[in-house]
Amino acid sequence: MWQWFNNAQPALSLRSKGLPLLLVTLLVTGGCASTQMAENTAPEDPWEGFNRKVFAFNDVLDRYALKPVATGYRAITPDPVETGVGNFFSNLGEVRTALNSVLQGKPSNAGLATSRFLINSTVGIGGLLDYATLMEITADEEDFGQTLAVWGWEDSRYLVLPFFGPSTLRDTTGMPANMATNPVNYAEDDIVRVGLTALKAIDIRAGLLDQEELIRGDRYRFIRDAYLQNRQFEVSDGELGDDPFASETFDFDDSGQDDSDFGDNEVTD
Repeated sequence: MWQWFNNAQPALSLRSKGLPLLLVTLLVTGGCASTQMAENTAPEDPWEGFNRKVFAFNDVLDRYALKPVATGYRAITPDPVETGVGNFFSNLGEVRTALNSVLQGKPSNAGLATSRFLINSTVGIGGLLDYATLMEITADEEDFGQTLAVWGWEDSRYLVLPFFGPSTLRDTTGMPANMATNPVNYAEDDIVRVGLTALKAIDIRAGLLDQEELIRGDRYRFIRDAYLQNRQFEVSDGELGDDPFASETFDFDDSGQDDSDFGDNEVTD
């Protein structure tokens, strides 16, 4: 439920590569989790029994705590204010993106993230306004889980964490470093630090209220598959593989077929 908090802020911006927003928005929403084991456990999810129990636990917390608060927050918060809050936390995330871009050997993306942070922190009034995007300065979000993948830890087992939600062993390993690069954690005033942390959770959860209705079938599997697909998309920088239909050399075998296979081809008025 809370993984978006310390990981790549997957909630609602899906980099700028064009993957449908739905993949990310469905990751953090809890649901009615069945404890029934699937007949065939997915290779990437060998701990499905444990994960489903944690998923159900997170769902209870979300249903009776976070979701009602997020619903009230959306009801009383003007849209411009809600947008400003989201921009503020997104701007803080540029620090993590810049550092991980350097670790991944992506100096160009590091420069873009740094530029975004400087512009939005000054002209954008502490990040409340996203002038960098208006200036067409965008950067791919990066975190330490992605850095570990670039360094060679490509495949990892799926793991649902209490409070934090969908993850993998690799992404969980990167969480302490993600927390260390979150400027909010360095606020000296405990009340300010806890308040900003709670506000971030509520704001992101409020942005997901509409997307919950799009989940179909087994909610656990839907969210798991969405999370793993999105993480693969992020790690590969949007490379989804070759499309055989886009290749001029794609050979469509039409042997054994003729016009009669398609029925009556005559056009009638």
